[in-house]
Amino acid sequence: MHFLQHSPHARLYKLSFLMGILRTTPTPPFTLQPFNINLSSSSSSSKRHFFHTCRRLVPVSASKPINNNHALVIKTNDRLCHTSPANFPNPDYSEDTDGKRLTVPPLTILKSKLIELGIDISRCAAGAQNRLVCPMCKGGDSEEKSLSLSIDQDGHSAVWVCFRAKCGWKGSTRALAHSRSLNSSFNRISKVKTPRHFTEESLELEPLCNQLIGYFSERLITRRTLERNRVMQKRYGDNEIAIAFTYRRKGKLLNCKYRDINKRYWQEMDAEKILYGLDDIEGASDIVIVEGEIDMLSMEEAGIYNCVSVPDGAPPTVSQNNLPSEDQFSPKVSQNNLPSEDQDTKYQYLWNCKDYLMKASRIILATDGDLPGQALAEELARRLGRERCWRVRWPKKNEVEHFKDANEVLMYLGADALKELVENAELYPIKGLFSFRDFFDEIDSYFYQTVGDEFGISTGWRGVDSLYNVVPGELTIVTGVPNSGKSEWIDALLCNINESVGWKFALCSMENKVREHARKLLEKHLKKPFFNASYGQSVERMTVEEFEQGKEWLGDTFSLISLVPYACHKGPTLILRCENDSLPSINWLLELAKAAVLRHGVRGLVIDPYNELDHQRPSNITETEYVSQMLTMIKRFALHHSVHVWFVAHPRQLHQWVGGPPNLYDISGSAHFINKCDNGIVVHRNRDPKAGPMDRVQVCVRKVRNKVAGTIGDAFLSYNRCVKLIKVSWIDLFDSCTDLFFVRGNW
Repeated sequence: MHFLQHSPHARLYKLSFLMGILRTTPTPPFTLQPFNINLSSSSSSSKRHFFHTCRRLVPVSASKPINNNHALVIKTNDRLCHTSPANFPNPDYSEDTDGKRLTVPPLTILKSKLIELGIDISRCAAGAQNRLVCPMCKGGDSEEKSLSLSIDQDGHSAVWVCFRAKCGWKGSTRALAHSRSLNSSFNRISKVKTPRHFTEESLELEPLCNQLIGYFSERLITRRTLERNRVMQKRYGDNEIAIAFTYRRKGKLLNCKYRDINKRYWQEMDAEKILYGLDDIEGASDIVIVEGEIDMLSMEEAGIYNCVSVPDGAPPTVSQNNLPSEDQFSPKVSQNNLPSEDQDTKYQYLWNCKDYLMKASRIILATDGDLPGQALAEELARRLGRERCWRVRWPKKNEVEHFKDANEVLMYLGADALKELVENAELYPIKGLFSFRDFFDEIDSYFYQTVGDEFGISTGWRGVDSLYNVVPGELTIVTGVPNSGKSEWIDALLCNINESVGWKFALCSMENKVREHARKLLEKHLKKPFFNASYGQSVERMTVEEFEQGKEWLGDTFSLISLVPYACHKGPTLILRCENDSLPSINWLLELAKAAVLRHGVRGLVIDPYNELDHQRPSNITETEYVSQMLTMIKRFALHHSVHVWFVAHPRQLHQWVGGPPNLYDISGSAHFINKCDNGIVVHRNRDPKAGPMDRVQVCVRKVRNKVAGTIGDAFLSYNRCVKLIKVSWIDLFDSCTDLFFVRGNW
């Protein structure tokens, strides 16, 4: 088995394409008759048509007995699967030339098909992998030979792939429809069992010439570093010279990677893959891994000798293979959790160097700063163990660019800067595990109050502001006995916030008709009654001009998530009908609220009330568990979108109620309403003339998680249905509304 390689900068991996089981049926011999056909390339990207003169296969009398064994047809899951007799003879293809029969090898037919695709195999060998210039991308600017072509030993089939990240062209073909499938070695990628042995003499390596020494000198890599790492050169082609990076373990040469002046890379075939500079990390507790050999030499110039380089460069993206969730080479993971080596061929070099890597307690990943470099860092970390990985962040080169790799930093900033970057490497991020350093920017804005809402948004009532302020990303539970004014208080609160800071809101008020809710909001906004009715007393009704302006304000300020007998979407106001006229679920509601946030910039969400939602909880969870999960979803929505959510929940039936305000633990459903909320408020209206004024509204703040934004206590507001400018002895004139009129103050 040959070991297969994987990089556009190296000898490329042999492909493994799953070839379907082909139905092989007995076919009579054919003769070749000339005729002209017009063939088009099988690649849709090439857009080219090829005209080729071929010979048509036509049946002739069989000169050999034909096997009468027919393909076996197996029916599985209503599909037909064909399999052929094991020893079915290959058909004989020949043509008559002066009465003589000439055999046409399958390789000849295969070659013709590949030429049609632009792949010239005149210098390619069957049964081996071949490196060519890709006919699709032409090898990019460097014209590298990035196409890996593998031809079956018998010439019956071929598979290919271009390993340039911007191309990736791949495919397969067979000489004939009933040719046998690829050899077993093509159907899976296997590791090298017997790698080749090399010597500097057998590879014809030479000491570096002055031209290449000068090339490294421009990159600030000295002759001493080159000699220590035994960097050599190799002549090829028309007296061209390539740099030869020798890969050694315990001083023994195991592989050699070449790089010419045009940045074209290749490696020796059938070599054992290891890390470059492996002997330098033997027994080391700290290891630095870079993406290329020149970066490794740059690290040595900075005095960092415990550094190695991967042999095959970086992948274009992070792979989506079925690796186990545990980190593979972590000392904390048992061998039973590791995938087999045959399944991880692209990173076989890690397995071959496992004994060196397992001893390291700290691994610093200094891969390139581009997307492939980040993908390589992720692939390495998931195998080596994220808990012992650090990463180097390359500094900015200018306002828009960062330095790409270690050699750039060495060239532009110097050896000391490169060493400092490695010494100050950051912990590699682990999902769900953070440091306060990750949030220093947010903490700074909180300390310096640069956002403006660190202490919350004012409610518009000074007596309430001392107890409760509206903080983005929090959940406020509002409760109270029926007809206490919970919804009216929230509507007035929204009007105050919009007037002071311009917030927009999404309303899911399922107990209000749309027109009634619009009336209440307009009256609070314009401070005039909607109708000439008795509740307005002597205050004049809003004019037509004010009404039209108020409608524009409604459309700009509120998005409605409502059950209505129709669906419409006009302007920024969003009104959606719940599917099948059923009660809305919390998932349905939050999806629409998300759309309102992204489309209209909503900063507040009102869900009023809880019992109007669809609560078809699964039978395997309790109501307490269901409420906990629901509130968790709402809190995550609030935090993720920086939205404040007001959730109205009714208390359960109070059998021995004596007229006082209920407790948050009285909310029907679960104690989680008070346990999981950020703020808990009870709105209560006095109903006993002996207890005090009948227009008194008590706002009971019973829970405040954020002590900066409020505290526990009671505030009192005046409730009045008439529309007048009321003046309290120690308070200035206050904004009025129609149905519910709140005045700042303490009673």
